[in-house]
Amino acid sequence: MKKKLSEISAGKTVIIQEFENDDIFLKLMEMGCIPGETIRVDQIAPLGDPISITVAGYHLSLRLDEAKMIWVDEPSFVNKATVIP
Repeated sequence: MKKKLSEISAGKTVIIQEFENDDIFLKLMEMGCIPGETIRVDQIAPLGDPISITVAGYHLSLRLDEAKMIWVDEPSFVNKATVIP
């Protein structure tokens, strides 16, 4: 079931499906956030903004408004090869 990244709780691993608009796509793509990429939500700030994720082997902080534009899917199973350590 697709959800916005902003709705995912800390500790969950998800797969990027698509972006809500093209304006943010280029910026996020340059940071390694591309459709099909596995990401993990590491931390969420006490007031919910920003969130810390691990993507493509590095840590990235996203503003909540950016996370709201990223559609992700929680896999029914996670292949150990795709889990980010």
